[in-house]
Amino acid sequence: MASSSQTATQPINVKLLLIGNSSVGKSSLLLRFSDEQWVPEDEASATIGVDFRVHKMDVDGKKVKLSIWDTAGQERFRTITSSYYRGAHGVILVYDVANRESFDALPRWYGELETYVNPKVVKMVVGNKVDKEYSRQVTYSEGQHFATRMGSLFFEASAKTAVGVADAFKEVVRRIVAEPELVGGEKPKTGRPAPAAKATGGAAAKNQTRTDMPGTINLDDGEENVEGGGCAC
Repeated sequence: MASSSQTATQPINVKLLLIGNSSVGKSSLLLRFSDEQWVPEDEASATIGVDFRVHKMDVDGKKVKLSIWDTAGQERFRTITSSYYRGAHGVILVYDVANRESFDALPRWYGELETYVNPKVVKMVVGNKVDKEYSRQVTYSEGQHFATRMGSLFFEASAKTAVGVADAFKEVVRRIVAEPELVGGEKPKTGRPAPAAKATGGAAAKNQTRTDMPGTINLDDGEENVEGGGCAC
Protein backbone atom coordinates (compact mmCIF):
# COMPACT_ATOMS: atom_id res chain seq x y z
CA MET A 1 0.00 0.00 0.00
CA ALA A 2 1.32 3.44 -0.88
CA SER A 3 1.50 6.03 1.87
CA SER A 4 -0.95 8.92 1.87
CA SER A 5 1.86 11.34 0.95
CA GLN A 6 2.89 9.18 -2.01
CA THR A 7 -0.71 8.84 -3.16
CA ALA A 8 -1.17 12.60 -3.00
CA THR A 9 1.72 13.20 -5.40
CA GLN A 10 0.76 10.53 -7.92
CA PRO A 11 -1.24 11.67 -10.95
CA ILE A 12 -4.68 10.24 -11.54
CA ASN A 13 -4.53 7.89 -14.51
CA VAL A 14 -7.44 8.33 -16.91
CA LYS A 15 -8.20 6.38 -20.07
CA LEU A 16 -10.34 8.22 -22.62
CA LEU A 17 -11.66 6.82 -25.90
CA LEU A 18 -12.61 8.65 -29.09
CA ILE A 19 -15.18 6.75 -31.14
CA GLY A 20 -17.44 7.50 -34.10
CA ASN A 21 -17.69 6.97 -37.83
CA SER A 22 -14.70 7.24 -40.10
CA SER A 23 -13.73 10.75 -41.28
CA VAL A 24 -15.58 12.66 -38.55
CA GLY A 25 -12.28 14.11 -37.32
CA LYS A 26 -11.41 12.03 -34.25
CA SER A 27 -7.68 12.06 -34.99
CA SER A 28 -7.82 15.78 -35.79
CA LEU A 29 -9.45 16.53 -32.43
CA LEU A 30 -6.77 14.49 -30.69
CA LEU A 31 -3.95 16.23 -32.54
CA ARG A 32 -5.42 19.67 -31.88
CA PHE A 33 -5.79 18.97 -28.17
CA SER A 34 -2.47 17.20 -27.57
CA ASP A 35 -0.16 19.09 -29.94
CA GLU A 36 -2.19 22.19 -30.83
CA GLN A 37 -1.86 21.24 -34.49
CA TRP A 38 -4.20 20.58 -37.37
CA VAL A 39 -3.63 18.61 -40.56
CA PRO A 40 -5.84 19.38 -43.60
CA GLU A 41 -8.20 16.58 -44.54
CA ASP A 42 -6.51 16.01 -47.89
CA GLU A 43 -3.19 15.44 -46.10
CA ALA A 44 -4.44 13.35 -43.16
CA SER A 45 -4.32 9.55 -43.26
CA ALA A 46 -6.96 7.26 -41.81
CA THR A 47 -6.29 5.72 -38.41
CA ILE A 48 -5.49 2.01 -38.64
CA GLY A 49 -6.64 0.06 -35.60
CA VAL A 50 -5.98 2.13 -32.46
CA ASP A 51 -3.52 4.97 -31.81
CA PHE A 52 -2.98 6.89 -28.60
CA ARG A 53 -1.40 9.94 -27.01
CA VAL A 54 -0.59 10.68 -23.40
CA HIS A 55 -1.37 14.16 -22.11
CA LYS A 56 -0.65 15.53 -18.62
CA MET A 57 -2.96 18.18 -17.23
CA ASP A 58 -4.22 19.76 -14.01
CA VAL A 59 -7.93 19.53 -13.27
CA ASP A 60 -9.40 21.25 -10.22
CA GLY A 61 -6.02 21.17 -8.51
CA LYS A 62 -5.41 17.49 -9.27
CA LYS A 63 -2.72 16.15 -11.58
CA VAL A 64 -4.08 13.91 -14.32
CA LYS A 65 -2.21 11.65 -16.73
CA LEU A 66 -4.62 11.26 -19.61
CA SER A 67 -4.24 8.38 -22.06
CA ILE A 68 -6.35 9.17 -25.12
CA TRP A 69 -7.13 6.30 -27.48
CA ASP A 70 -8.17 7.16 -31.03
CA THR A 71 -10.09 4.25 -32.53
CA ALA A 72 -10.62 3.57 -36.23
CA GLY A 73 -14.18 4.06 -37.41
CA GLN A 74 -14.00 1.58 -40.29
CA GLU A 75 -16.10 -1.53 -39.80
CA ARG A 76 -13.25 -3.90 -40.67
CA PHE A 77 -11.40 -2.77 -37.54
CA ARG A 78 -14.27 -3.32 -35.08
CA THR A 79 -12.85 -6.62 -33.82
CA ILE A 80 -9.50 -4.94 -33.18
CA THR A 81 -10.84 -1.98 -31.23
CA SER A 82 -13.51 -3.73 -29.15
CA SER A 83 -10.99 -4.95 -26.57
CA TYR A 84 -9.86 -1.38 -25.90
CA TYR A 85 -13.23 -0.40 -24.46
CA ARG A 86 -12.46 -2.26 -21.25
CA GLY A 87 -10.78 -0.13 -18.62
CA ALA A 88 -12.04 3.14 -20.14
CA HIS A 89 -13.06 5.92 -17.77
CA GLY A 90 -14.58 8.19 -20.40
CA VAL A 91 -15.76 8.07 -24.00
CA ILE A 92 -16.15 10.91 -26.51
CA LEU A 93 -18.55 10.06 -29.34
CA VAL A 94 -17.75 12.23 -32.36
CA TYR A 95 -19.91 13.12 -35.35
CA ASP A 96 -19.51 15.59 -38.21
CA VAL A 97 -22.09 18.40 -38.11
CA ALA A 98 -21.91 18.52 -41.92
CA ASN A 99 -22.60 14.79 -42.26
CA ARG A 100 -26.06 13.60 -41.20
CA GLU A 101 -25.09 9.94 -41.60
CA SER A 102 -22.38 10.23 -38.94
CA PHE A 103 -24.94 11.68 -36.50
CA ASP A 104 -27.55 9.02 -37.28
CA ALA A 105 -24.91 6.34 -36.53
CA LEU A 106 -24.48 7.46 -32.90
CA PRO A 107 -27.12 5.07 -31.48
CA ARG A 108 -25.11 2.15 -32.89
CA TRP A 109 -21.99 3.43 -31.14
CA TYR A 110 -23.95 3.72 -27.90
CA GLY A 111 -24.94 0.11 -28.41
CA GLU A 112 -21.27 -0.85 -28.30
CA LEU A 113 -20.82 1.09 -25.07
CA GLU A 114 -23.67 -0.85 -23.49
CA THR A 115 -21.79 -4.04 -24.32
CA TYR A 116 -18.23 -3.13 -23.41
CA VAL A 117 -18.04 -0.40 -20.76
CA ASN A 118 -19.13 0.17 -17.18
CA PRO A 119 -22.33 2.26 -16.95
CA LYS A 120 -20.45 4.73 -14.72
CA VAL A 121 -18.17 5.71 -17.61
CA VAL A 122 -18.50 9.41 -18.48
CA LYS A 123 -19.86 9.96 -21.99
CA MET A 124 -19.73 13.06 -24.16
CA VAL A 125 -21.12 13.74 -27.63
CA VAL A 126 -19.03 16.14 -29.72
CA GLY A 127 -20.23 17.66 -32.97
CA ASN A 128 -17.01 18.36 -34.88
CA LYS A 129 -16.31 20.60 -37.90
CA VAL A 130 -18.46 23.58 -36.90
CA ASP A 131 -16.17 25.57 -39.22
CA LYS A 132 -18.32 24.06 -42.01
CA GLU A 133 -21.35 26.05 -40.91
CA TYR A 134 -22.29 26.71 -44.54
CA SER A 135 -22.86 22.98 -45.10
CA ARG A 136 -24.21 22.04 -41.67
CA GLN A 137 -26.71 19.17 -41.70
CA VAL A 138 -27.16 18.67 -37.94
CA THR A 139 -28.28 21.62 -35.82
CA TYR A 140 -26.88 22.42 -32.40
CA SER A 141 -30.25 21.79 -30.77
CA GLU A 142 -30.49 18.33 -32.40
CA GLY A 143 -27.09 17.34 -31.05
CA GLN A 144 -27.81 18.71 -27.60
CA HIS A 145 -31.22 17.03 -27.43
CA PHE A 146 -29.76 13.66 -28.43
CA ALA A 147 -26.92 13.90 -25.89
CA THR A 148 -29.36 14.84 -23.11
CA ARG A 149 -31.61 11.92 -24.00
CA MET A 150 -28.59 9.59 -23.79
CA GLY A 151 -27.48 10.98 -20.43
CA SER A 152 -24.31 12.47 -21.94
CA LEU A 153 -22.43 15.75 -22.02
CA PHE A 154 -22.50 17.77 -25.23
CA PHE A 155 -20.06 20.08 -27.02
CA GLU A 156 -19.62 21.40 -30.54
CA ALA A 157 -16.06 21.95 -31.72
CA SER A 158 -13.74 22.48 -34.66
CA ALA A 159 -10.38 20.76 -34.83
CA LYS A 160 -9.48 23.17 -37.65
CA THR A 161 -10.06 26.40 -35.71
CA ALA A 162 -9.60 24.91 -32.20
CA VAL A 163 -13.03 26.20 -31.11
CA GLY A 164 -14.39 24.13 -28.21
CA VAL A 165 -11.71 21.43 -28.39
CA ALA A 166 -9.81 22.10 -25.14
CA ASP A 167 -13.05 22.86 -23.28
CA ALA A 168 -14.58 19.54 -24.35
CA PHE A 169 -11.59 17.45 -23.24
CA LYS A 170 -11.21 19.33 -19.96
CA GLU A 171 -14.89 18.98 -19.10
CA VAL A 172 -15.02 15.23 -19.69
CA VAL A 173 -11.85 14.73 -17.61
CA ARG A 174 -13.29 16.93 -14.85
CA ARG A 175 -16.39 14.74 -14.70
CA ILE A 176 -14.27 11.58 -14.62
CA VAL A 177 -12.09 12.85 -11.76
CA ALA A 178 -15.24 13.75 -9.82
CA GLU A 179 -16.54 10.15 -10.03
CA PRO A 180 -15.02 8.14 -7.11
CA GLU A 181 -15.84 4.74 -8.58
CA LEU A 182 -13.84 5.55 -11.71
CA VAL A 183 -10.66 7.02 -10.25
CA GLY A 184 -9.66 5.08 -7.18
CA GLY A 185 -12.64 5.20 -4.87
CA GLU A 186 -15.09 2.33 -4.64
CA LYS A 187 -14.26 -0.30 -7.27
CA PRO A 188 -16.84 -0.69 -10.04
CA LYS A 189 -18.84 -3.89 -9.70
CA THR A 190 -18.33 -6.48 -12.39
CA GLY A 191 -20.92 -8.54 -14.15
CA ARG A 192 -24.24 -7.28 -15.50
CA PRO A 193 -25.41 -4.35 -13.35
CA ALA A 194 -29.04 -3.48 -12.69
CA PRO A 195 -30.63 -1.02 -15.13
CA ALA A 196 -29.83 2.60 -14.33
CA ALA A 197 -32.58 4.80 -12.97
CA LYS A 198 -31.98 7.53 -15.54
CA ALA A 199 -31.64 7.28 -19.30
CA THR A 200 -28.14 6.32 -20.34
CA GLY A 201 -28.79 5.20 -23.87
CA GLY A 202 -30.57 1.86 -23.42
CA ALA A 203 -29.98 -1.34 -21.46
CA ALA A 204 -27.29 -1.36 -18.79
CA ALA A 205 -23.83 -2.44 -19.89
CA LYS A 206 -22.42 -5.87 -19.27
CA ASN A 207 -18.93 -4.99 -18.17
CA GLN A 208 -16.07 -6.66 -16.46
CA THR A 209 -13.27 -4.20 -15.75
CA ARG A 210 -9.97 -5.97 -16.42
CA THR A 211 -6.39 -4.87 -16.20
CA ASP A 212 -4.91 -7.49 -18.50
CA MET A 213 -6.41 -6.17 -21.73
CA PRO A 214 -4.32 -4.14 -24.21
CA GLY A 215 -4.46 -0.44 -23.49
CA THR A 216 -6.15 -0.69 -20.08
CA ILE A 217 -4.91 1.17 -17.03
CA ASN A 218 -4.59 -0.38 -13.59
CA LEU A 219 -5.23 2.44 -11.16
CA ASP A 220 -3.67 0.41 -8.37
CA ASP A 221 -0.31 0.58 -10.10
CA GLY A 222 -0.06 4.36 -10.12
CA GLU A 223 1.05 5.46 -13.59
CA GLU A 224 0.13 3.28 -16.50
CA ASN A 225 2.82 1.49 -18.45
CA VAL A 226 2.20 2.37 -22.07
CA GLU A 227 4.88 1.39 -24.54
CA GLY A 228 5.13 2.32 -28.18
CA GLY A 229 2.07 3.62 -29.96
CA GLY A 230 1.58 7.24 -30.84
CA CYS A 231 -0.89 8.90 -33.14
CA ALA A 232 -0.54 8.55 -36.89
CA CYS A 233 -2.80 11.51 -37.46
